[in-house]
Amino acid sequence: MGSGAEFSEGRRWLQLAVGVVCMVATANIQYAWTLFVPEIQETFGWERASIQIAFTIFVLVQTWLAPIEGYFIDKLGPRMMVAFGALMIGTAWVINSQAMSLPGFYLGAAVGGVGVGCIYATCINNALKWFPDRRGLAVGLTAGGYGAGSAATILPIAAMIDSSGFQETFFFFGLLQGGLAFIAAWFLRAPAAGEVKVSGKVSQSRRDYTLKEALNTRLFWLMLLMFTCVVTGGMMAVAQLGVIAVDLGVKEFEVNLYFFTMAALPLALMLDRVMNGISRPLFGWVSDHIGREKTMVIAFSLEGTGIIALGYFGHNPWAFLILSGVVFLAWGEVYSLFSALAGDAFGTKHIGKIYGVLYTAKGIGALFVPIGNVLMEATGTWSTVLYTVAGMDLFAAFLALAVLPKVLNAHVAKSTLAPATPVIEGKAGTASAHA
Repeated sequence: MGSGAEFSEGRRWLQLAVGVVCMVATANIQYAWTLFVPEIQETFGWERASIQIAFTIFVLVQTWLAPIEGYFIDKLGPRMMVAFGALMIGTAWVINSQAMSLPGFYLGAAVGGVGVGCIYATCINNALKWFPDRRGLAVGLTAGGYGAGSAATILPIAAMIDSSGFQETFFFFGLLQGGLAFIAAWFLRAPAAGEVKVSGKVSQSRRDYTLKEALNTRLFWLMLLMFTCVVTGGMMAVAQLGVIAVDLGVKEFEVNLYFFTMAALPLALMLDRVMNGISRPLFGWVSDHIGREKTMVIAFSLEGTGIIALGYFGHNPWAFLILSGVVFLAWGEVYSLFSALAGDAFGTKHIGKIYGVLYTAKGIGALFVPIGNVLMEATGTWSTVLYTVAGMDLFAAFLALAVLPKVLNAHVAKSTLAPATPVIEGKAGTASAHA
């Protein structure tokens, strides 16, 4: 597509849909892992904690390699990166299907982390470039595809594990999901000049920042601090939900919803996936209309007060369900809000590298999660964990209310048009077209 290409609503929504397909095909490598762990333990007799080290390796590789993956996204474009990531996720599950030792599963986790990192970062990056006027909604739908993408295949995977064993399931779904993402990759491309339009409702920079320039701004480090606070708090709350349910005496309570009955804890965990999928596009869409900062204040305050209320009223099974749903709803949106804000603030030409560094907040948060266990053991109650988490969320809400608007407005005011960058109808920087 040449530089004179015209804006097309249908063309960019097709790009977004392909990105969501790639994310859905990728999601199971994280969200279906829990189905395989009991089978691996039963087959080999290893301790569950040793098996779960594989998941920790996966999360750390996925998050901490994001800046490097961002460099290659900006250099090679979305097509090659997603195709490579698809090969990696397929290879990871094939490795798991053949693994006969813990190091084998650790290797599969590392390869899978590379693959998921490539696909996740690339699809978010592409959504940012195609939708400068609807970044919140676009990245929310894309991230939501990953957050809720496993819903359609969890039952088939569980059924195949029961009927054919976990090794055949790893092999079959590895080829299926990797193949689907690989095919979809060839439909992806970055927009050419003139194919995008900007929003007049959110503050956006008028030039593209390099990674070095972004790291030299107050705004970047403020965003990293806020991102780390909220994502750490959310992961701590999720990690402790089972213990909280036991302490509150609601874990085994049977919730009767007339058409089915389920214990409170597994039902709450089901809500996690549903609310995670809803929150990303919902809050992203809201932020497109009222601004990222105001949306952050609402979401982070809702998260903090929801967690506090869970501490006070969670002994009631219905309150436990509703409030845990509120907590999950107000947490998942960080992955749409911060990526959209990064695109607004720093442009899209180098956004792969910039958001890659910002996304390490999830890796930092993963390292802090064990502190929740230390707090619980030291105080003998989960309440200290909940109130610490709520404090982190409310601190982030305060920063979004009192500090972020001033820093963001000053940043946008200082931004000037890059000399070599053509401007299309006030567009916030022009993304280069990759093959």
